[in-house]
Amino acid sequence: RAGHDVIAVVGGATARLGDPSGRERAREPLPAGQVRAQARALRAGLERLFGNHRELFWEPGAGRLGRAALLDNARWLGREPLLRFLGGAGGRLRMGTLLSRQSCQARLRSAEGMSLAEFLYPALQAYDFLHLHQHHGCRIQLGGHDQMGNIMSGYELVTKMTGTDVFGITVPLITSTTGDKLGKTAGNAVWLNREKTSPFELYQFFVRQQDNIVEKYLKLFTFLPLEEIAHIMEMHTKEPEKWGPQKRLAAEVTKLVHGKEGLESAKRCTKALYYSSVEALEEMSDQELQELFRQATSAELMLEPGMTVLDLCRKANAIPDGPSGYRKITDGGVSINGNRVTDPETVLILGQHILKNGVSLLRDSQQISIVLVRHVQLPKVLLKSSIPSEI
Repeated sequence: RAGHDVIAVVGGATARLGDPSGRERAREPLPAGQVRAQARALRAGLERLFGNHRELFWEPGAGRLGRAALLDNARWLGREPLLRFLGGAGGRLRMGTLLSRQSCQARLRSAEGMSLAEFLYPALQAYDFLHLHQHHGCRIQLGGHDQMGNIMSGYELVTKMTGTDVFGITVPLITSTTGDKLGKTAGNAVWLNREKTSPFELYQFFVRQQDNIVEKYLKLFTFLPLEEIAHIMEMHTKEPEKWGPQKRLAAEVTKLVHGKEGLESAKRCTKALYYSSVEALEEMSDQELQELFRQATSAELMLEPGMTVLDLCRKANAIPDGPSGYRKITDGGVSINGNRVTDPETVLILGQHILKNGVSLLRDSQQISIVLVRHVQLPKVLLKSSIPSEI
């Protein structure tokens, strides 16, 4: 945004080894096919993010927008002969310096120790910087604070082999309100890949952020002017029940990652799930339903003529077997598409119990079941999932 050209490096080669930085144990080795698939998914996510930024967040008259290039280090590391690498870059890196890095020291003191592959990881990342400098004019390497040792190795290699001034910049790691690192290793990551984190899940992740972190995230993850962020937070003090900063944060990030359609999908899923919006539920695509109930179990269900509310609830496993399930309905413990049903013998009606997109949403106090109903000749999918209540 300041006019600089940027290069995003996908570690299609280095992922085969695993970065030891910040880890107490070695990473499990990944099969080559899985590494390639993950690299493709990461490239696709970054391309979409850069494209959304250019289309939705950059004003045409705002000046020159720097170019964004996506490169996979498998393109050069995969072709570099071992002896040439060791004789070239390997001859410029000092063992004492590499051994003194905090990440190396921590692993060497651990019971598991450190493999040669992990030890060479900083050398390979340093070679990435050298390659990018020589072939793309890259002079600055930017990374998280836990990458300090690797970035220093790159700085030392480039300056020794080229005599050029280059620079490394580290940024603080993103943490939760408890100070825990956010990331895949910690198990609390959100992903650019829609198959791993849907637009709805990404939106809800940011909607659920607490007041003591949301202003920081607005500054980190959005392009809103500081004055506007200050106004948003001021309004929040007057109307905290509206969750204004959280919703704005969620909207801005979801639009950046998934575009306008992704944001609309996230809002549609939110209305259908948490506000019992029949209109939103009818507009949901099969993909959105699958994403909304990603962890659901599934079974096939056929719509039969004369099927009753009791039949549907039992086949959906939404009620207990026997008289207790019958009483659950008569006591008002079940709703279909937001409307409470109390007569178990009511025959299902199209447009009321089954929406125009072939969906029925069953709710009770403990679980949500979605039944996807097509024509009687086609198999129907039943989804069940436990869903947390919205904040």
